Amino acid sequence: MAQDRVEAVERALTILSAFDCSQEQFTLAELASATGYYKSTLLRLLGSLERFDYVQRGSDGRYRMGRAPLRLARRHLPSRQLEAWLQPVLDALAAASGETAALIEADAGSAECRLVALPDTTLRHDLRPGLEWHVAASTDPAMEFTGGIMVCRHLTISPGNLWLSLSGPGGRLARHVAEAHLEVALSELTQRPAGERGNIAEEPA
Repeated sequence: MAQDRVEAVERALTILSAFDCSQEQFTLAELASATGYYKSTLLRLLGSLERFDYVQRGSDGRYRMGRAPLRLARRHLPSRQLEAWLQPVLDALAAASGETAALIEADAGSAECRLVALPDTTLRHDLRPGLEWHVAASTDPAMEFTGGIMVCRHLTISPGNLWLSLSGPGGRLARHVAEAHLEVALSELTQRPAGERGNIAEEPA
């Protein structure tokens, strides 16, 4: 109904809708062209969207999607099913290796820990869900940290750019050992029935 409309909210949603395309970053002029709004109007709305992390403004002045839409998307049923499916595998991986096992999501030059299983030892890599770090390329989201190593393997059987990782003290965790543990975990996941994987990736009818 017309009386239920809030113009500022609809304009902000129109800006967010402009990011629903193959282009990842926009200049202010490009957003003005995509939305039909004046640059002065856009700047006010983008300021609010940026404060709530719906958009992010880079050092070059270009705008890209922020992390807030992703956090909300995780409340979507398929995402919750994905996490419920993977957490037991991470727990087993941490127990078998004695190191920190995690689910990592990489996107646009950054990586974020989504799930983690910590080993029962005080000397460990203390990853926490929600922790973000910069990566040079989304083809390897491994975190660089003093005195430690993180090894990642791409999770190809799930939607999104997701990775399994194993990390710990560099003097204790060898790369080839981490890769062997990750291979076992990935093998276990690929042996799950296809129907179970499909239920995770798709919205139930």
